[in-house]
Amino acid sequence: MQNTLKQYDEVIAQCREMFIFKMGDYGPNWRILRPETLTDQILIKAKRIRTLEINGESKVGEDIWPEFIGIINYSVMAIIQLEMGYADDVDITREKALELYDQHIDSTKKLMIAKNTDYGEAWRLMRVQSYTDLILSKLQRIKAIENNGGKTLVSEGIDANLQDMINYSVFALIKHNEGEA
Repeated sequence: MQNTLKQYDEVIAQCREMFIFKMGDYGPNWRILRPETLTDQILIKAKRIRTLEINGESKVGEDIWPEFIGIINYSVMAIIQLEMGYADDVDITREKALELYDQHIDSTKKLMIAKNTDYGEAWRLMRVQSYTDLILSKLQRIKAIENNGGKTLVSEGIDANLQDMINYSVFALIKHNEGEA
């Protein structure tokens, strides 16, 4: 597990750096996006990953790995939007956005640690394509919950599904960094 924690932190550092760079270009303008829009943005990324996995080639010359980073960062944004609601104008500073990013990544990492302990690092036995399929399944669940006004009877909420997608994406990037994917 110790290696997993180190690898998790390395992947998140890369994602966080991209988050910072994007905010340097645009600021936290994502605050105006409704949660459903972020769900659709994540869906686009996941569909592109699956298409590239199936077709084996990219017409624009980019592979799947930046898309997993995008899923992580858009999922954190979506969790923040669920917590704060969307805004009509940018209403937080870059520093506050980064503070919220770190807070939600920390709670998502804690969830990973708990599940990883219970499942005995089973994710290491999985294929990256399975993470893609699970992310797409989680997105279908989120869309169903959103279409139901955010209500569930017995299932996890949107935030838990977003955290799972972050962790699946981190696992994919760990495998990539290890040369397995």
